[in-house]
Amino acid sequence: MKTRSKRYKESEKQVDKEKVYQLKEGIACLKKMATPKFDGSLDMHFNLNIDTKKSEQMVRGTVVLPHGTGKKIRVAVFCKGEHDKLARDANADYVGANDLIDKVNAGFLDFDCAIATPEMMKDLSRLGKILGPRGLMPSPKTGTVTNDVVKAIEDVRKGKVEFRVDKQGGIHLSVGKVSFSEDKLYDNISRVLEALNEAKPSSIKGKFIKSFSISTSMNPGLRVAI
Repeated sequence: MKTRSKRYKESEKQVDKEKVYQLKEGIACLKKMATPKFDGSLDMHFNLNIDTKKSEQMVRGTVVLPHGTGKKIRVAVFCKGEHDKLARDANADYVGANDLIDKVNAGFLDFDCAIATPEMMKDLSRLGKILGPRGLMPSPKTGTVTNDVVKAIEDVRKGKVEFRVDKQGGIHLSVGKVSFSEDKLYDNISRVLEALNEAKPSSIKGKFIKSFSISTSMNPGLRVAI
């Protein structure tokens, strides 16, 4: 049985486990909790009313958070030719073609987002088993396979995040830092809710989001009204 810290237990006392909080009320409650010795993240957790065995019900998308994530995003761009210079001028952290592919294949994964030009995808496909499970494989659906590498880099730096349903029908993503103001966290969360509802598969009838909760790093979560 996992042993909880004294700080966690004190935070747990502030949460009514039987209550479904309004969003602003829930954010305020989380902000009052004791925090670890670092600026933790605020995370959203969804349980969706979908059948994950049906491909047309797989939910995936991106959203640009109004106030960013508060995290420095390390960007790797797989490209060559003129796009190489554009990516470097846009201050991508790592830029390369087959040399960068070989580096990743050898174990290098010191980046949070990967962007690629369409011409690189054939060569990049051999990294599928490495990047795929980590959610790092570039995709046209998320705007990370594009010839406009400058815009893709800018979007990521502005706070563009990806959401994708897992095998259990859940979605989990970070939407800011605990140090953010309540208003900024509310704006970011609201934008994710909008984007998720926009991504609702047309085959889903009735309730789409079965449950929704929020939590902060190393603290208990609480349920929020849809």
